Amino acid sequence: MQQGDGTEAQVTWEDQQNINRFGRLNNRLHELDDEIKLAKETNENLDDAGNELILSDEDVVRFQIGEVFAHMPRDDVETRLEQMKEDAAKKLEKLEEEKESIVSQMAELKKILYGKFKDAINLEED
Repeated sequence: MQQGDGTEAQVTWEDQQNINRFGRLNNRLHELDDEIKLAKETNENLDDAGNELILSDEDVVRFQIGEVFAHMPRDDVETRLEQMKEDAAKKLEKLEEEKESIVSQMAELKKILYGKFKDAINLEED
């Protein structure tokens, strides 16, 4: 590999493994961004559904299960909605923790790779 000062830097097997690991982490980071966006939308939709349920004065409401709507007692729907909100919040928290972990791992790999290859390697996204 040619460095900016004209010297040749040897890419060892370990260096190649670090580069590959960085690439895999970067791909996972992009997947997580999409999953986090979807989880946030789900949380907002569940909050909206809860607000609509509060405004509703019916004892039996339609609740979507899969692709069909079922008539269910309001209390059951409230309970299910609260459980769904908790599950969605836990999922979002887990995704954000994983993202933080990946970002820190990528920063450590950047430090190692830039330390060895300086400006001969580009790990930044354009």
